[in-house]
Amino acid sequence: MSVRLTPGSAKEAIGGGWTDAQGACWLMARVRAVPEKGRANDALIALLSKRLDWPRSAILLESGDTNRLKRLRIIGGGAAAARLTAHIATWVEQT
Repeated sequence: MSVRLTPGSAKEAIGGGWTDAQGACWLMARVRAVPEKGRANDALIALLSKRLDWPRSAILLESGDTNRLKRLRIIGGGAAAARLTAHIATWVEQT
């Protein structure tokens, strides 16, 4: 999953899409946590876990530790892949 994270936001939210210069689409997310010592990354994983109803331990940050553009891996989505994909597609369509 590709996410463009905005830390230090007034509220936590997931929704909307952002396209980079290479044409890749990124899901947009905002968290209240500041980008210090991994706090914003932890908050993003917690937010996704809550919204997807998925274990936090099954959502891993693969890249983007100190970057606003993150790549995450969701483990164990085989049986629930359709549900996860539907949630994510709904979020990207939001403005």
